[in-house]
Amino acid sequence: MAVISFDRVGVTYADAERPTLDDISFELPEGDLCLVIGATGTGKSTLLGAINGLVPHFTGGTLTGRVLVDGRDTAQNRPRDLADVVGYVGQDPLRGFVTDTVEDEIAYGMEQLGIAPTAMRKRVEETLDLMGIADLRRRPLTELSGGQQQRVAIAAVLAAQPRILVLDEPTSALDPTAAQDVLAAIGTLVHDVGLTVVLAEHRLERVMQAADSVLWLRGDGSALHGPPGAVLAQSTITPPLAALAREVGWAEVPLSVRLARRRAQAQGLRPAAVSPATVPTEPVALSARGVEVRYGDLVAVNGVDLELAEGTVTSLLGRNGAGKSSLLWALQGALSCSGAIEVRGQDPRRLGAAEARRLVTLVPQTAVDLLYLPSVGAECAQADAESDAEPGTAAALLAELGVDLPPERDPRDLSEGQRLALVLAIQLAARPPVLLLDEPTRGLDYRAKAELRRIVTDLAARGEAVLISTHDVEFAAATSTRTVLMADGEVIADGTTTEVLTSSPAYAPQMAKVFAPVEVLTPDDVARGLS
Repeated sequence: MAVISFDRVGVTYADAERPTLDDISFELPEGDLCLVIGATGTGKSTLLGAINGLVPHFTGGTLTGRVLVDGRDTAQNRPRDLADVVGYVGQDPLRGFVTDTVEDEIAYGMEQLGIAPTAMRKRVEETLDLMGIADLRRRPLTELSGGQQQRVAIAAVLAAQPRILVLDEPTSALDPTAAQDVLAAIGTLVHDVGLTVVLAEHRLERVMQAADSVLWLRGDGSALHGPPGAVLAQSTITPPLAALAREVGWAEVPLSVRLARRRAQAQGLRPAAVSPATVPTEPVALSARGVEVRYGDLVAVNGVDLELAEGTVTSLLGRNGAGKSSLLWALQGALSCSGAIEVRGQDPRRLGAAEARRLVTLVPQTAVDLLYLPSVGAECAQADAESDAEPGTAAALLAELGVDLPPERDPRDLSEGQRLALVLAIQLAARPPVLLLDEPTRGLDYRAKAELRRIVTDLAARGEAVLISTHDVEFAAATSTRTVLMADGEVIADGTTTEVLTSSPAYAPQMAKVFAPVEVLTPDDVARGLS
């Protein structure tokens, strides 16, 4: 018997030109993990919200057809009526928190369901261990890294022991090792407990091998549901293994590195290695020596030395809590820190915010936090004024970035990729020599990441030094020529991207794993190496 059933389901929002979902039907049995894929704006979040009643009870719009969850019609049951059956974790965990500390947040949902205190305490302990966050139990939620917050949000839902778990990009803020741990924990619940999981994710390379089925939202309101390898072979969504399959002519996409490696070896595929790119060291755009950041007794950044040359793109990798974001904020001059920082002969920490932005600009993890005006045009005009730039500078930069946005558009109505481009244009209006990006690919589909890669490459060609903190090793492999790896607030590796990534099991991209020991990073590298 299906635990989730969609019968000719459609969702249309007010003033929308066409339905977001249109005549979608599929069934999921108990204990299945269904991966929902699709480009940004195709309705993935809408479909997930329809499972627990958020759509249409809280989002508005018109729901047609029928959604049954454990036999209950979601049109007749609000999210609170389904809370004992469906656990839901959205894209932004911090907005969903209702308490102050990790332990309290995990217990809160169980309190609302009336679970006995003795059972509650046991579940809290079990969930802390399952998600590997026992050491965070008394930490304030606002002091956690984005990845740690995401793990807490999943833990808070799991503690209530729902039969169905709905996850909207659960690994977007996690480093590769943490993502594997979370997915392994979810896999255990699927296979050993019979939990049914519906999971939307842009980084398919992390999760597709665990999927029992894939639901592809095509973008016209329709969907295709079926076996992962067959659906991925037809879809326009191309994770690295799908891109590899198309390059070498495989009819079905291998779902894991192991399967791809065996198939490549059986066919004798062995591309030529990529020669590591030479990374310029002069002229220096930013120089940092002995940078240290402390939060009370916690040393987040411990004596880091770093130089960025003009015209270079550098990736900054490391596990959650390694100090990457703290280092970026310190380099931008917004954090109190010790050590020496110099950009064009000036220390950004000793300047006002506007002056510092002309030297080093930072796009934070939640770029949307920088948007607060009612239209794109107003945001661009404000950026020009704050940067003492000629009127029209930010708008021209937006056009240079290849994004065409009507000035009257509300920034809240833009896709993640469009919002990121707008924030980049706003921040770059001051024409700084150094650009810092903190997790810029969160929420971006493969097409949007390719566009961001083009933007970053163009900025480097213009002479900017770009430093990108990211957990997306595939993006780092395709975009940067140099990679810096941090752990416990210190730099533990610094070299060409090819050297650093191919020598690291945790951070190696999928092509490096498939063809090891041959040093290749991307499907494009493989295609060139086989030609």
